[in-house]
Amino acid sequence: MTSARKRPACWLALMLLLGTCGWAEAGAPAPAPQEKQAAEFETARRGLDALMNGEPGAAIQIFHDIQAKDPESPLGDLLEADALWWKIYYATGNLINPDVFDVVNSDTTPYDAQFDGLINTVIRKAQARIGAGQDVARNELYLGMAYGLEARLTGMRGDDLATARAGKKMRATLLDAIAKDPNLNDAYLGVGIYNYFVDTLPAIVKLIRWFIGLPGGSREEGLRQIERTATRGDLARGEAEFYLAKDYSRPYEHQYQKSLDLFQQLAREYPRNGLWKILTGSLEIRLGHTAEGEALYRQVLKETAGEKSEAGRAFHRAALKALQEQHPGEQSSD
Repeated sequence: MTSARKRPACWLALMLLLGTCGWAEAGAPAPAPQEKQAAEFETARRGLDALMNGEPGAAIQIFHDIQAKDPESPLGDLLEADALWWKIYYATGNLINPDVFDVVNSDTTPYDAQFDGLINTVIRKAQARIGAGQDVARNELYLGMAYGLEARLTGMRGDDLATARAGKKMRATLLDAIAKDPNLNDAYLGVGIYNYFVDTLPAIVKLIRWFIGLPGGSREEGLRQIERTATRGDLARGEAEFYLAKDYSRPYEHQYQKSLDLFQQLAREYPRNGLWKILTGSLEIRLGHTAEGEALYRQVLKETAGEKSEAGRAFHRAALKALQEQHPGEQSSD
């Protein structure tokens, strides 16, 4: 949910929501609020960088520290839920084709119940702070992002009605946040994804729009909004790059070079995440650069040989499958 690039100063504003870490040591002056916020920022940055580097387990441990320092803030739970979404995606998603998310292995994972529990916790905590008038726009952002994560998972599972309902809540909540603070650049990712997909998935819209009163969207505005978060976001910059690259790779857009550039950028920013190399390889092949694409698959295969982490094993399986698709019938030495 972030980038390895240096974050703008508004990251400190993000941390205004976070509370104190406990009583100061007797006789010692309490740390200044800005110092506490800067410390929380560094914790969040480390976790988000680990997440985008393909290390969701390590990221979750870091996010637990944020939860411990302010148990009533929805932020730590939101970040952990996002990390769990990535674990679910690595376990069940299509990691080879850049324009699809669909499940290939199973309908559920051992993480689903924990993910649902965290989403409910974020919703409860954010609504409590909104009701108390505490940093309302920021907490509406977190609430909208929680609905967005819910929509991501149901969308990946092919549950169109549940996805539409969660997406509708996400859109309304994020628009409220933007109305209060137009500089909440992370909020534009969810709104942009909604606008783009509602406008480019007419079959789903025709079936569902009347049933739940689903608002319309705009493909062009959606792409602009996702790009805004990709270039100016705080929490969601890296994920916005991911979604923008996926959108550009769709046959609907057919902007494969733009998609390739974005995946290559992610690979540079987060070199330990094999997913970016796999998706870069897929785009190279689409552009006719078969040798370059296969070389990236083989690089991931070599780097993840004997990998113990779930993510590493998922990247290994995906790279092997990608090579087998390129050379059907060829015996694997893996």
